[in-house]
Amino acid sequence: MSKSGTKIDRREDVNPETGEHKYGDVEFADPTNNKYPIDTPEHIRAAWSYINHQDNAAKYDADEVEAIKTRIKRAAKKHDIEINAG
Repeated sequence: MSKSGTKIDRREDVNPETGEHKYGDVEFADPTNNKYPIDTPEHIRAAWSYINHQDNAAKYDADEVEAIKTRIKRAAKKHDIEINAG
């Protein structure tokens, strides 16, 4: 399975309805939990910043973090914005 196809587990500390309520029906880098919206350049930059914080990434398995990062990078490319993908 490709990295972007990795299934992300439901987090017990998150209510997916909160993300949908806050951001609407948008694309999320973590669609299971509706975390990390990637529908606008501002959201993409914020998602990249947040997932690269150790305390946020620690809430996911390594393959899930890679899947989230892959989705954010794909959205950045689609919106023609640069993120520090180092």
